[in-house]
Amino acid sequence: MNDFALWPVLAGAAAFFAVGSLWYGVLFSKPWQRAAGFTNTQLRESNMALIFALTFAFEMLIAMVLWHLLARTDPPAFVVMMMAVGFAAGVMIPAIGINYLYLRKPLALFLIDAGHFLLGMAAMGAVFVWFRS
Repeated sequence: MNDFALWPVLAGAAAFFAVGSLWYGVLFSKPWQRAAGFTNTQLRESNMALIFALTFAFEMLIAMVLWHLLARTDPPAFVVMMMAVGFAAGVMIPAIGINYLYLRKPLALFLIDAGHFLLGMAAMGAVFVWFRS
């Protein structure tokens, strides 16, 4: 397996992005907006094209790092999923938790965002399992 492979990385990032679209667009749009403290006007006035582009770029970076780890270790499928979900649960979620503590963000916002990271990384892991089979 190559240390970097464009199609799995793109597909993994796309899976993470798709989870985010459903998570914040369909499932938790209003609860997230309330917990984050945004008004409808603030959301309308934001540059969503830039936000989406940067989101996908960051998700590509996450996908590249995870793919590189998988290429170097060649783990079985269940370990791929453990690594993907474990990275979310053991690194990403605690990192946002620390930030949210100091920013005094509400628990509801933390739970919504943590759920997104957990499911997004699980989706990315599943895509990587599929590409490796």
